[in-house]
Amino acid sequence: MMIKDFFTNLAILVSVLFFYSQVSNKYPLHAKSTLKIKILIGVLGGLLSNILMQYSIPVDNTMVDLRHIPTILLAYYGGGVPAFISMIMTLAGRFLISTSLSSYLAIVISVSGTLFAIFFSKQNYSKKIKILVIVTFNNLVFSIVFSYLVSSFIIVLKVLPIYWIVSYLSAYLSFYVLAYIRKSQKLFNKYQTESTTDGLTGLNNVRKFEEVFDHLIKDLQTNEQKLALLFIDIDFFKKVNDTYGHSEGDVVLKELGLRLQQSTRAFDIVSRNGGEEFTVLLLNCPLYRANELAERIRKNVEDNPFTLNSGKEINLTISVGVACYQETTIDPTQLIEDADKALYQAKQSGRNRVCIYGQ
Repeated sequence: MMIKDFFTNLAILVSVLFFYSQVSNKYPLHAKSTLKIKILIGVLGGLLSNILMQYSIPVDNTMVDLRHIPTILLAYYGGGVPAFISMIMTLAGRFLISTSLSSYLAIVISVSGTLFAIFFSKQNYSKKIKILVIVTFNNLVFSIVFSYLVSSFIIVLKVLPIYWIVSYLSAYLSFYVLAYIRKSQKLFNKYQTESTTDGLTGLNNVRKFEEVFDHLIKDLQTNEQKLALLFIDIDFFKKVNDTYGHSEGDVVLKELGLRLQQSTRAFDIVSRNGGEEFTVLLLNCPLYRANELAERIRKNVEDNPFTLNSGKEINLTISVGVACYQETTIDPTQLIEDADKALYQAKQSGRNRVCIYGQ
């Protein structure tokens, strides 16, 4: 029964850690987490330790469980604040269960184990060594106290080996589960970001542009706000790649993306739709204002050369097509097509200019 109870503790521990890692995806605990996050997760760690105590194994005049593991995890990842909060809640829970010599000696185990975990987590050793030393220290302190409280030497010899094995197993498994889930979440978040972000410029990619555009179109059906769209294309960009190489062409694309962000409002949506083609969605923006902004961007590009990695400065121009819902375009779903037609007109009429659809 004892081994079964130990593994019940372990199953609860791993299950709760898995659930925690799922709900804390955006705010994982680390040394630089905000005080609010450290306090919150410290409280959660204390609750977990108290849950583990509810499944303790009564042995003679004391209780055996894995309540120390959450505090060790908190000390390793978050430092003193969450570890101490967890420790205090654990001790409070222990005294609620019973007030005895065992509960008073639990203070010795918890305080010494927490302080050592905080101290040794900051030392310059590998993760595996840190876990081994911290858990070993906790096991030693527990073994001394347990041997003092339990009168039967046979029970001590029976319980402690199992406790040591399960304590090591639960610690390494807990760290492994957290590390594995964190790594998986990091990769998922990375792929999720990459699916909607242009890897070169950091702007929205065409997929994200279409997603945002569709959302804005639905909003336009419930309000009367204007929506303007700029279609922007670098003139003769192929010559840049052919003359200076694609890496220098990438410099130009990144710089243009930056200029577009700096020229627009914080809530406007700037995207790279592919190649040398960019778009800007201007929210609640009338046609005259969109045209002014397009001209300012065009002039900025014309008057300010682009500096390549080689140090060479080159002059470029852009062509811009403009369309605006309610002014040039009645059907908002036609906005992209109309802005693209205006861009084509700008290209056909000599480049380095802004053309408004229908004018």
